[in-house]
Amino acid sequence: MAWLALLGVLVCTLPSALGTPDSEGLLPPAAHGCPHKCVCAADLLSCAGLGLQDVPVALPAAAADLDLSHNALQRLRPGWLTPLARLRALRLSHNELVALGRGVFANGSSLRLLDLSSNSLRALGRHDLDGLGALESLLLFNNFLAHLDEHAFHGLSALSHLYLGYNQLTAFSFHHLHGLPAAHLRTLDLSSNQLGRAPAPELAALPAFLKNGLYLHNNPLPCGCHLYRLLQRWRQRGLSAVCDFAQEYTCQAFKVPAARVRFFEYSGVFAHCLAAPGPGLERPEEQLHAQVGRSLRLYCNTSAPAARTAWVSPQHELLMAPGSRDGSIAVLADGSLAIGRVQKHHAGIFVCLAMGPHLRHNQTWEYNVSVHFPQPEPEAFNTGFTTLLGCAVGLALVLLYLFAPPCRCRRAYRSHHWPRAPGSLQELSAQSSMLSSTPPEAPSRKASVHKHVVFLEPGRRGLNGRVQLAVAEDFDLSTPVGLQLKAASESASSTGTEGLMVT
Repeated sequence: MAWLALLGVLVCTLPSALGTPDSEGLLPPAAHGCPHKCVCAADLLSCAGLGLQDVPVALPAAAADLDLSHNALQRLRPGWLTPLARLRALRLSHNELVALGRGVFANGSSLRLLDLSSNSLRALGRHDLDGLGALESLLLFNNFLAHLDEHAFHGLSALSHLYLGYNQLTAFSFHHLHGLPAAHLRTLDLSSNQLGRAPAPELAALPAFLKNGLYLHNNPLPCGCHLYRLLQRWRQRGLSAVCDFAQEYTCQAFKVPAARVRFFEYSGVFAHCLAAPGPGLERPEEQLHAQVGRSLRLYCNTSAPAARTAWVSPQHELLMAPGSRDGSIAVLADGSLAIGRVQKHHAGIFVCLAMGPHLRHNQTWEYNVSVHFPQPEPEAFNTGFTTLLGCAVGLALVLLYLFAPPCRCRRAYRSHHWPRAPGSLQELSAQSSMLSSTPPEAPSRKASVHKHVVFLEPGRRGLNGRVQLAVAEDFDLSTPVGLQLKAASESASSTGTEGLMVT
């Protein structure tokens, strides 16, 4: 019995000596590195909606997508991204961040997406975004930004999409874009701010692919003719940033805060702009026509010399080196664009961007390329075939003339109900071309041999151009009536019998 008691003691004390399954040292390292209440799935780390006031200290190094949105974060520590060398997307929206500070993204060289929307940011300093050289999309909308440093975005050399809508910006420099790289920028959202100035010449000088993604709606823009004509032209060209929000483009008239009118609706404010249109601020694109399968060469005809030349295809593909996605387009050493075999998807606007130092654009040149299929060549004229065809048609007409049944004119003659004389006059032919003065012999009738026929002019007797016959003066009136025809009766005969009157 003693050994049984000893065995029970060992069984009770063994779990405490070895530790429980939840104790430290038995869990795999990956699960151990996931912060409390957060969700870790492969390279995704989600700590959203947990009410966090500070960023968790221990973050797994495998995280490539970190979601810290919908919390109560008020500040970010400098260097907190150091363990996250693989981080590609960082979501910090819907927090309480008031300022960023220098060095908070010092180790974010691999970031592609940074979402800082729906916070309480009021200003953006010159060094707040340092370390984000690979950043492509920056979301800053729905904050309280009222000031942007002149070089706030200077280090973002790969930035292509910037969202600054729903803030309190009163000015924005379109001349140098606050250091934004114009060679890559595709989207610049400045909608729903307090912009009271948008110089039309500076907007017209922007690259064409950026104009397509420049959102300026819902701002108190000035109602000037230059800006009005520029936005009208953008709308006519089908730029999506203007067409998609046409009803929300307003301007301030008469310098009265409450007097806002819509740009693209009829208003007396722009009547003088339409009555006396001024010169266009934009140079019209050059029109080119190309055939499918042919080669095409485009030259960047800019007046200012450029240290570097880039092209943008109709699919918004940036071409800064030889080659493209489909391999049919190449940028040559002289800056020209060569298309080996033109296809239908090459139709659209090609934009040449001539850049100076530091990737700042100098000039742009646009080509509107229309692609069509080659017209089929007309067939050679075959004279032998046409000659044979003409002979066959001629032979058919001759045979038709010889063997076709003649026209039965008597049937048409009878349909006119020609008034007939009694007796043997029924045998009078309507086809006769000569009128005999001696009627057929009849027992009851005698005709004089001294009868003559006289033709009267139709114009004098009012018979609508028809010839009327009369009897000469030496006609024997004593002779009984032998033949009497009405002058107005119609005849199927072509000559001789119409309008005959014999007494």
